[in-house]
Amino acid sequence: MKGKFATTLGVLSLCTALAMPVYAVGNDAKPATHHHDNNISGFIDYQELQKSLRQIESTSKGVVQVDVAGQSHEGLDIYTARVGTGEKVLLVQSEIHGNEKTGTVAILNLLKTLSGNSKQAREIREEVTLVFMPMMNPDASEADKRRNSLTWTEMLESFPQLEGAAKSWNYLDRGISQNYDYGANPGFDVNRDFNPDLNYVPEAQDFPGASDQPGWFITPEAQTSRDVYKSLQEEFGKVDVFVDLHHQGLYYVDGTADPVTLSLSAEFVPDPTTPAGSKYADYADNYNFDFSRQLNLLAYNELQSFGNSKFTNISLYSQDLDLPGTALGSYALNGSGTVLFEVRGQTQSLGQKEKGQLVKSVERGLSAIIEGVADDSVNQLNPEDYEDIPLTSYTPSF
Repeated sequence: MKGKFATTLGVLSLCTALAMPVYAVGNDAKPATHHHDNNISGFIDYQELQKSLRQIESTSKGVVQVDVAGQSHEGLDIYTARVGTGEKVLLVQSEIHGNEKTGTVAILNLLKTLSGNSKQAREIREEVTLVFMPMMNPDASEADKRRNSLTWTEMLESFPQLEGAAKSWNYLDRGISQNYDYGANPGFDVNRDFNPDLNYVPEAQDFPGASDQPGWFITPEAQTSRDVYKSLQEEFGKVDVFVDLHHQGLYYVDGTADPVTLSLSAEFVPDPTTPAGSKYADYADNYNFDFSRQLNLLAYNELQSFGNSKFTNISLYSQDLDLPGTALGSYALNGSGTVLFEVRGQTQSLGQKEKGQLVKSVERGLSAIIEGVADDSVNQLNPEDYEDIPLTSYTPSF
């Protein structure tokens, strides 16, 4: 649904991306492959991210503010890029898994569009404040892997009270996963290190935990995301919208043989007002599932509007989830409307194949969310329509 911004950001960002790509076509300074056979040189690396952010900030003449929010385990800066001065706050993060890279490109393209001097961009900046975290896990991004590079022993140096605790369930120090040798190079899945209690202090009794239990904020990357979120809460009272950009494997739109281009989701913990969510009762006054569903519908409807194309192969990620250890689950319980983007294929299975198509899908979906929040058209959507979006299937239906 279009509001007062007649020209959508999706169209603008597509034009910007085609005319002025922010990613390098190739980079001879880094290897074409890492621990798999796919060429990933066309994706953004850490140095290219730094260069792009500097250029965007400089060209914007103060419209975009780039800051260092924290450091990764290996000491790489984790950046935020902020644009807009409105009272409605959107936080968007990408590459919490370092082999899921298209969201970073989409964010940089959108930053160029949003910092422009068009009437639409100016009106949106008046209504919303957007904070992007384009590369949440730079260590993993540089190594082209899912997890960070923090070992259990190194973590104990920061949290000695955990000495003797069982290793957390999201710590991998053995075997091969997604073509990467974690036995030789252990690390944490940062995406499971969040806690609805944003002031939580790690305690040994809470380990090893499980996928349906909160995390601990023991990784510097999760701590940085949490600190950005809390600082926005302190400044604005709440973070209205949180979007997390990810990749997934090869799945199908339920009832079809169509490979999913992008999965969406609004649900990461059960509603605290229901029996299933009663353990989250302390967060019941903040949780707003209907708003999350409306946000997801903005992206879904926009991508469906492109007719018979790959943009219409959109489905719902697995529902009825209980994942309080994710940023999406934790931030939803703290009052944010939440949206998960899961585009098809990680680098070990995708490389650069279809990268442009997937980046455009993320850009257009994000653009619709930004515009719908800015002009309040999100509130005109019936949240129950979310339930009509087809589910993701593991196998094709013929």
